[in-house]
Amino acid sequence: MGLILLEALLALVLLIAIVWWTMFSGRKGGELPVPPASGDDDRKPPSPPSPPAA
Repeated sequence: MGLILLEALLALVLLIAIVWWTMFSGRKGGELPVPPASGDDDRKPPSPPSPPAA
């Protein structure tokens, strides 16, 4: 019974270590700031490509 609890504790510690590593091992200054939206909603979609000249 004690061995099962020890194994469960080890698995929990390993899970916490993996989550901690993935959360805090990125950039030194954190995530890059998101640039503010500057009226991108009123832009027209790109025009379709023209057919090739024969």
